[in-house]
Amino acid sequence: MSTAFDLIVRNAQAATAADLFRCDIGITGGRITALGESLQAGPNTREIDAAGRFVTPGGVDSHCHIDQPMLPPVRMADDFETGTRSAACGGTTTVIPFAAQQKGQGVQAAVDDYHRRAEGKASVDYAFHLIVSDPTPMVMSEELPSLIDKGYTSFKLYMTYEDMKLDDRQILELLEVARLHGAMVMVHAENTDAITYLTERLLAVGKTAPRFHGLSRPSPVEREATHRAITLAELVDVPILLVHVSGAEAVEQIRWARGKGLNVFAETCPQYLFLTQDDLALPGFHGARCVCSPPPRDKANQQVIWDGLADGLFTVLSSDHAPFNYDNDAGGKRLGGREPEFPYIPNGVPGIETRMGLLFSEGVLTGRLTLQQFVALTATNAARLYGLYPRKGTIAVGSDADLVVWDTGMPYTIRNEALHHAADYTPYEGRELQAWPAMTLLRGEVVWDGKRFLGRAGAGQFLHCERPEAARPRPREQSWRRWVEMDA
Repeated sequence: MSTAFDLIVRNAQAATAADLFRCDIGITGGRITALGESLQAGPNTREIDAAGRFVTPGGVDSHCHIDQPMLPPVRMADDFETGTRSAACGGTTTVIPFAAQQKGQGVQAAVDDYHRRAEGKASVDYAFHLIVSDPTPMVMSEELPSLIDKGYTSFKLYMTYEDMKLDDRQILELLEVARLHGAMVMVHAENTDAITYLTERLLAVGKTAPRFHGLSRPSPVEREATHRAITLAELVDVPILLVHVSGAEAVEQIRWARGKGLNVFAETCPQYLFLTQDDLALPGFHGARCVCSPPPRDKANQQVIWDGLADGLFTVLSSDHAPFNYDNDAGGKRLGGREPEFPYIPNGVPGIETRMGLLFSEGVLTGRLTLQQFVALTATNAARLYGLYPRKGTIAVGSDADLVVWDTGMPYTIRNEALHHAADYTPYEGRELQAWPAMTLLRGEVVWDGKRFLGRAGAGQFLHCERPEAARPRPREQSWRRWVEMDA
């Protein structure tokens, strides 16, 4: 086969969510134009020899927070330049962070602001989820339908956090908008009143250290909210995605819902595979570096999450990258020069660069997951859920030439000084892996060569998302909504 290929990746052991096969990958104009044996190079064709290495699609990190506005004095460590640089060096070529509506502001205003933050800075491709925190009649009837039409086809709602949370009636109405207009709804499921009650009781008796963050958000808090979110979605008859699921009790609710035939998707994150409640109790206030919500659980819950990845309970593994500096009075773990009480420690851990290496090393190379499962969890399923497939998330003719060439079997120790985010720590410091990206390609261009970041700020393209097939309600004879519509 001959064509004017710009680049050929030779001898790839290519993996998709379905297959593993050896081939040459021909790339023209930033897209994959051929998969075959002994592809013929032209006079100007560049070549990369991937012999002996696995090649996977570029990662799609569908849950990350980059330069998201925060209430002062808190400030995120990463902007779009540092956050997407870090993503590229970790094998991720598409990110989907959040355009977060502020109370009293429209969603369109949040989108406009987020475009300003990303323009000229992103070095990988990106789309936006919406966060709806103030569902006014204007937002519900005009802004959201218009934005969904324009390619913002997913939004997140919170059941906790004072400045974000929605009540059940608001959630129902927002789910209705998603159903009518074909959007995917992501849900942060924790019971806000239970958290407030437990937090007040802990503070009243002087329990203020980082480890008490976990005690203020125990598993029943997540279990109850997960069940309630599923129930509300059942009433509206719309699919939902439960984000950052942390342990067994929420997993049980998701299995129960699927047993009833409900269309419930689930996401988890590396912090629930590699961190535990013991990390919140590290001496010297270092537990603050592992504060996230829901909090890490225990070793038994880690195993439940691994099992859910292996048996298909989880559709995606995202980073939930939320980077805050530890030693930074302006917006990190030490606010105003002091150690804050646990409710005031900024929630979130950095992880956009380490997500894929952690899962490849500790999932695929240990035999917990197949390579095809790894691809599905880190790239393909997210692209499908959010309307980017098959442009993103697979190795196929016509897809963007986003590829990761892997080094395996060679020790790689995670050190924050070697990472490319702007955060001053990683919770995985010192962890030794057996896999790390040797090369990352974005639309056929090398942006990481295993030693250096070669991308360019502003090279990332904004992606308009299609309405995802996964957001369509399933036909269900026993749907409560079906009976209501029949009676009408």
